[in-house]
Amino acid sequence: MTAHVPKVTVLMPAYNAAQYIGEAIDSVLKQTFTDFELLIVNDGSTDDTNRLINSYNDPRILLINHPVNNGIAAALNTGLSKASGRYIARFDADDICLPERLQQQVLFLDAHPGYVLTGSDAEYISENGEHLFYFKCIGHTNEQLLHRMYSHCPFIHSAVMYKKDAVIEAGGYSPYAHNFEDYFLWIQLKSYGKFSNLHRRLIKVRFNPSSSTIDEKWRGRIFRQMKNKIIKRGSVTEEEGNALLEIIKKQNVQKIKEGSYYALCGKKFLINNHQPRKARPLLSKAIKMYPYRWDNYALYLLSFFPASFITWLHKTIIPKFAAL
Repeated sequence: MTAHVPKVTVLMPAYNAAQYIGEAIDSVLKQTFTDFELLIVNDGSTDDTNRLINSYNDPRILLINHPVNNGIAAALNTGLSKASGRYIARFDADDICLPERLQQQVLFLDAHPGYVLTGSDAEYISENGEHLFYFKCIGHTNEQLLHRMYSHCPFIHSAVMYKKDAVIEAGGYSPYAHNFEDYFLWIQLKSYGKFSNLHRRLIKVRFNPSSSTIDEKWRGRIFRQMKNKIIKRGSVTEEEGNALLEIIKKQNVQKIKEGSYYALCGKKFLINNHQPRKARPLLSKAIKMYPYRWDNYALYLLSFFPASFITWLHKTIIPKFAAL
């Protein structure tokens, strides 16, 4: 008898994700669409991640262990090479899938054969699961996304579902586009078919201080300039990759990650849903950790202004300084 081949592979890289991965796995196993495998690439975790994954007794869960941490691009490329599904649903080990996530995306891709990828809107939450803000994608139609994709990343990485063969043909994830390997892939993938984002929130994305991703303003101008140049050119060299990695390594310390996390959550509480009493303690922590960052002082001061003024400022004045 021929073994059943699942239609969807949920591809989850994991690195020291023990605090959150149980909730992430549970959200996948509770999907209304059930014809999937959950392929987890444990990328050299040194905490209880591996033990927690192995505590599940569900045949749909497949585990690949990297003996050492090789980075997210390597973990994802390993997963792509082992995935059985026609469709790949990307998902992170600290996020939460809403129950109809897979079903809605499969329905869309099945009904629109000219499309290679679909994403969705999302809700962002803090490390303890508290609501931060609702996120609406920069575009939902293929035309909107192509028009705007060189100025902003068009998709939330952990919310996308794409056709595996198209991504493999496009070259998979670049080992040199550090911290924007997803964005770089979308640039390569645009010639293989159409894009969309569904007008629905299908996942909860968790900000947490241990994440490898931090607010890019904390990366500095050189990193942002290099990234923008690479995206617009559509190619990246090993030399550029090494330079990007050096910047990241210098910032890959817990103090910077925590400072970025507190500042980002404080900013979202203040600007996106105007809860200044929740924003101030977080901004205070960011200021104590990095007392020479003027933007945290500015946000703290703004927390005493009315919501209407903050909204006006954010829409009219702040964009002029976004490139600084």
